[in-house]
Amino acid sequence: MTSKERVRAALGREQADRLPFFMWFHPSTARHLAELLEIPAAHVGEVFGNDVRQAWVNNNHAMEGIVHEYDGEGHLDDWGIGWEKQGAYNQIVHFPLLNANAEEVLRYRFPEDRIEDLLGHMLPVAEHAQDSFLGVDVSPCAFEMYWRLRGMEQAILDLVADEDLAYIMLGRCADFSVMLAEKSLQRFPVDWLWTGDDVAGQQTMIMGPELWRALVKPHLQRVVNIGKRAGLPVAYHCCGALRPIIPDLIDMGIDVLNPVQCSCPGMDPLELKREFGRHLTFMGGVDTQYVLPLGTADEVYRATAGLIEGMTADGGGYILAASHTVPPETPDDNIFAMYEAAGLSQAEIFDRAADLRAEGKILARGL
Repeated sequence: MTSKERVRAALGREQADRLPFFMWFHPSTARHLAELLEIPAAHVGEVFGNDVRQAWVNNNHAMEGIVHEYDGEGHLDDWGIGWEKQGAYNQIVHFPLLNANAEEVLRYRFPEDRIEDLLGHMLPVAEHAQDSFLGVDVSPCAFEMYWRLRGMEQAILDLVADEDLAYIMLGRCADFSVMLAEKSLQRFPVDWLWTGDDVAGQQTMIMGPELWRALVKPHLQRVVNIGKRAGLPVAYHCCGALRPIIPDLIDMGIDVLNPVQCSCPGMDPLELKREFGRHLTFMGGVDTQYVLPLGTADEVYRATAGLIEGMTADGGGYILAASHTVPPETPDDNIFAMYEAAGLSQAEIFDRAADLRAEGKILARGL
């Protein structure tokens, strides 16, 4: 089966030749694995069997797609948000609307003049559309985009103290995602629309479910509708304990839920599968906080095997992925154990890398 066929089988709860993969490696992890396998870092996902190729066209590219080598290095993105590498990840150090009054907030304009550059992030992955399952990521869609502009505390305060302002600005955030989704689907042969909006923390939701339904859900729905009208599956990413709104997401037409952060209350993957598996395909659930980086290889193998068995009990409906990027501190043996449990051996991975190197030599000779 091709990657495209494999993912479609999972979405249809059908048996495939193997479990589909979509693993995100932290850039440091990817560089290390690239050195180990003697391949370019850009090809690590390919060698490890990723079936989905996807690009960020919204603000997540500024967070995850721009990689700095040293702590303290940073950049100012097209939204006016300042980012700085702190430890393993880019963190926001400047919120352009943090100290703005309501009038100033309403005057803010999204970077519509940068649309072509943002869509350009899809060009490298679109080259593989014939065989790979192609996704476009238009997240963050609403609340998460607003707090990146406003700061988390002020954004939450707006939700409570100035609902009118919050509703308008959440709508403008969604408007930009809608525009990116429409243009992406017109231009590229996309197989799913990827949305996202982190509205949950490690223990509970950032806001009450009723407030989310009143202020965030209507705007997120407009983004989801772009994919549904195009006849595409729609995926939704939200870290944390979002269990209270999963039924809402199903009603909205969400087909795929990611990343299933299993260490959070109410987010046990097998329980979610039993309750919502008829309606959702799950992508994620491999614990990147404890088991994968800190467990033994045997513990990783057993945890992954058990996860796969439970999540594919109906023949499909699951895409192997981690609950976050595979962190740099993860031992090599644990990474290979995870894949071994999914049916891709370490020997096969090294063989794939050797094949890639051989293809590179052929290309270098112009043959």
